[in-house]
Amino acid sequence: MSRSSRISPAESLLRLLGACLLTSVSIPSSVLAQEGLGVGIAGGKTSRIQRVSSPPVIDGRLDEADWLRAPVIADLHQVNPVEFAAPSEETHVYVLYDRDAIYVGARMFDAEPARINALILRQGQQIGSDDRFFVHMDSFANRRSGYLFGVNPNGVRYDGIFENITQRSFDWDGIWQAAATIDAQGWAVEIAIPFKTLSFDPSNTTWRMNFLRNIARKNESMAWESRNRNTDLSTMGDVRGISQVDQGVGLDVVPSLSVRDRKDYVGTATDSDTHPSLDVFYKITPSLNASLTVNTDFSATEVDARQVNLTRFSLFFPERRDFFLQDVDIFQFGRLEQDGRPFFSRTIGLSATGQEVPIDYGGKISGRIGRFDIGTLAIRQEAFGTVDAADLFVARVAANVLEESSLGMIVTNGDPASNLDNSATGVDFRFLNSRLRGGRGVEGEAWVQQTDTEGVAGDDGAYGLGVRFPNSEGWSGGFDTVEYQANYNPAMGFVRRTGVRAYGLNFGDTLRPEGGKIRTLYSGIDAARIEFLDNGAVQSAAFRINAIDVNLDSQDAFSAGYTFAEEGLRQPFPIHPSHTIPVGNYKFEYTNVSVRTGDQRKLGAGMFVNDGGFYDGEQFGVGGFIGFRPNKHFRTNINYQYNDINFGPTRFITRLVRLQLDAVFSSTLSWTNLIQYDNQSETIGINSRLHWIPEAGREGYLVLNHNLQDFDKNNSFHTSFNEVTIKYSYTFRF
Repeated sequence: MSRSSRISPAESLLRLLGACLLTSVSIPSSVLAQEGLGVGIAGGKTSRIQRVSSPPVIDGRLDEADWLRAPVIADLHQVNPVEFAAPSEETHVYVLYDRDAIYVGARMFDAEPARINALILRQGQQIGSDDRFFVHMDSFANRRSGYLFGVNPNGVRYDGIFENITQRSFDWDGIWQAAATIDAQGWAVEIAIPFKTLSFDPSNTTWRMNFLRNIARKNESMAWESRNRNTDLSTMGDVRGISQVDQGVGLDVVPSLSVRDRKDYVGTATDSDTHPSLDVFYKITPSLNASLTVNTDFSATEVDARQVNLTRFSLFFPERRDFFLQDVDIFQFGRLEQDGRPFFSRTIGLSATGQEVPIDYGGKISGRIGRFDIGTLAIRQEAFGTVDAADLFVARVAANVLEESSLGMIVTNGDPASNLDNSATGVDFRFLNSRLRGGRGVEGEAWVQQTDTEGVAGDDGAYGLGVRFPNSEGWSGGFDTVEYQANYNPAMGFVRRTGVRAYGLNFGDTLRPEGGKIRTLYSGIDAARIEFLDNGAVQSAAFRINAIDVNLDSQDAFSAGYTFAEEGLRQPFPIHPSHTIPVGNYKFEYTNVSVRTGDQRKLGAGMFVNDGGFYDGEQFGVGGFIGFRPNKHFRTNINYQYNDINFGPTRFITRLVRLQLDAVFSSTLSWTNLIQYDNQSETIGINSRLHWIPEAGREGYLVLNHNLQDFDKNNSFHTSFNEVTIKYSYTFRF
């Protein structure tokens, strides 16, 4: 079948919208969640926002008179170690707004300001090891989408979005301002979040928000609202009084220019180019976004961390490119994190080996209309190798139903890695009730997919069903089952195994001993069985006894477990050039032990050991890291993984070394270096990035990628590849 004879993307989208509309009207209106009313949960906390005539100066000092006149939120409570207990230190939060932005100020009192953890200075770096203050924001008041904005005492910003009620993604990057200062009272922060950065319903006068603080040295967290020690979209208070705000034209224009010089010493190819690109973001409405990318450039994207693969299945690498991370939560399907995803953006613009494939242009419309979440993406990918240029399309629609659940559909069209026609459709229902008695909750999902690949007929579907009872104290557990038929092929998605049915079960109990140094003590079991669909024989199975998992008040941790595993091979498995595992059924057992120190320490370390059987041989694996942060300007971390695989007649060893060296000159200028080596490819990869961020929305990079390879396997390394890129981008906001 030719590409032209397929249903067009536009027709597919119209059918999808129609189906979702029919589905929603068939459900009684009494059970549908009412979006945009800003109605708080009975007994929930509320506060009134203060409108100001002029914005505060964002310098972290809270010295403007408007802060003093604003209503104070001072009733934060402990989340950990004892939920709802009084915090050891007091926190005052203030919320202001004007026509253009929301402003949040917070005073974190601390009796020992010299002991405040503030070792992170590089913008965008995780701040979880420092003292920190976070704002959670549900701008639609619908308990299904939201933003996270965090700041440490150095004024380092860290942001993200809620992919759904409980899952977070910190790859999203918004334009906002923050500043912080440390003084004799503790530390203070000021945050300015422009309405141009947010999607929201302008008719809402009430937004749902939460305010959170962590004291690193005490391993103490506190929040305005929480439940079952969780602080997610279901646990927020109401902030009332937002009206008459302005997003401006709602247009962001982001031109960028990169100059790149590269040389392949193996193929003796040299290439130099100047690469202009343009990204345009436009808010059709305050809750619906359109974006356009032309001559897309991903040259400054961080490199992937190398992994050693001792399985016969593909590895998963996360998306890192900003264009695809915009509104990424809307495209989430069935709570699938890896396997079975009908859409995974890394299939676009990247070859199977991770090499960049040029994108001519692309467009996306995503956002929310009433109770519907809508996402559409169209990309024109250039030809590469033997693969023709391709038009790629994905559309996602989900309707909010019940109190915290959703019902949705997805469709994809196109294959970025071959010349075959391919499409996929899916329907999913995601259920959540976070308000069971005792602070407990239940979540589940059911989904079904169908793919259509040129030249393939039948056995091309997939389905899944799961339910979980998460709990931070006492028992917790869950069960799930999925099936991927033999010809299931989501060309724009991700799947490791097909022709299989899988079952998963987990159950455990978490204790929180009173007194002493133990924060949590967990024991439980995890069981999984993956079997071939044609005869029910085992492909993979594991029964793990989590004997002990201890987290201390000091944030140090220790765990130990024992696993019974089974692998069924229908084809020989060439695990290493020196050894191939023959067809057969293999049962083996192994022990896992791990220990690590808390992330807040200046000198930290961790180690894990795996020891036991491996197919018809034995495996001893050990790995560890040592990290040193003497101050906020310097950080180094070395990670080492070692595997000794012994099959009797043959034996091989894998090694993976990762060294990170960061020099942070200020909160606007940093130099990061990542050096990676593995003895399977016998390649040393060096990624060095000088990153300048004078302000949010402006960025400059100087990036070096340099590879050295031991061609003769004699420990003599020679340059195989070198690339230098200079890139600068500027965001114009209208």
